[in-house]
Amino acid sequence: MKLYFAPGACSIGIHVLMNEIGKPFEAHKMNFMEREQYGDAFVKKNPKSKVPTLEKDDGSVITEFPAIATYLAMTNPDKKLMPSSADDMAKALEVMDYCVSTIHMQGFSRMFRPENYAPSKTDHDAVKARGKEIFEKGLALLDGKMAGKDYVLGSQFSIADAALFYIEFWAGRVKIPLPANLQAHFDRMKARPAVQRTFAAEGLPA
Repeated sequence: MKLYFAPGACSIGIHVLMNEIGKPFEAHKMNFMEREQYGDAFVKKNPKSKVPTLEKDDGSVITEFPAIATYLAMTNPDKKLMPSSADDMAKALEVMDYCVSTIHMQGFSRMFRPENYAPSKTDHDAVKARGKEIFEKGLALLDGKMAGKDYVLGSQFSIADAALFYIEFWAGRVKIPLPANLQAHFDRMKARPAVQRTFAAEGLPA
């Protein structure tokens, strides 16, 4: 398989999952500065021009963080990346979806790309402020859910932790302090060998 990623992007969560699984894969670093995601070669694979993108051995492609994470978990059941009970599965998907669709797409994207929400530069500060509000509210909500837990589902690492991890990582990038429970989770994640290998592969400080 081949993972298309950009260093420090949300694809870092999928990169971690693939390192957790431990099977050989090719990691292709996308050059967003040179807009490689819009080049013909990549657009043929993923017309959405975004990462993460996973190319399977048969040439077929999977896009979107939740879809890739679920696929990896289901095709590697021995790694126990997905809970077996319906209740726990719902909890894992709830956290993963909230991280991706709300904290990332509604919060961080406003902070990082305000021009996508307001054409006038005079409105960009207000857009960023709203994004920060959404981001911080999300962190506070998830911090409450993490009370007394090592991982999202308790003691077992799952695909939901990979999504939460990239949000925690981004908080550091925008200088937003993590609440105590999330900071403990982030520190726990950084201690995992799969995360350390991912940081090294992406050229990021551990």
